[in-house]
Amino acid sequence: MECPKCRGNMRTYERNGVHIEQCDNCRGIFLDHGELEALTRLESQWAQQNYAPPPPAPGGPAWGAPHHGHYGHRRQRSWVGMLFSS
Repeated sequence: MECPKCRGNMRTYERNGVHIEQCDNCRGIFLDHGELEALTRLESQWAQQNYAPPPPAPGGPAWGAPHHGHYGHRRQRSWVGMLFSS
């Protein structure tokens, strides 16, 4: 198969029943009809199974106290992000 953008060679990957075409040259990702919806549904199911809400803070920091909020906290990667990681 030929990439519609750059005319490079396309490879097909199968992930959880969804076929994904990716160009070897420009790394573009192409989905057929209904595949984006399938990926969205799988992402939603994965997030529901793997999401644990953070514990509530005991109280806000006092004025002048160092803030230990979200600095340095990395968000958990999504299922779709893991799908396309290499």
